Amino acid sequence: MEFPIEPLILHEDAFYEYFKPYRHPKTQHNILGGIGLETFGNDYEIVRSLDPEYVWTVVEGGDGDDLWITPGISRINRICYLVTANPHRWLEVDFRCSCRMTSLTPLGLKRQINKLHRAQLLRKEDK
Repeated sequence: MEFPIEPLILHEDAFYEYFKPYRHPKTQHNILGGIGLETFGNDYEIVRSLDPEYVWTVVEGGDGDDLWITPGISRINRICYLVTANPHRWLEVDFRCSCRMTSLTPLGLKRQINKLHRAQLLRKEDK
């Protein structure tokens, strides 16, 4: 019997540190601090042309004001898309963007990065 895999839930600081999002040179909008791509028009065409392993979707959560960064191209509750220098390789991970504007301590960030490294290694072993 297989059990569903629960996604790893981490802080947005770990996302920025580990996956390295950047502003796509052809984006035409200034969403999410300038690194987001819009969900329509030329920005959306850029997203569709990219390798989906480097694309993330920022979505609204159902409960509260928090946003979530999820791997791949989603169309439900989307706010914008992000492109990263490092691929997610379809890792089961979500990053919470708290509306409270909190940051991890250096030790907390290191721990979350280590969790990502372990999850990536386990994913490679499963293949």
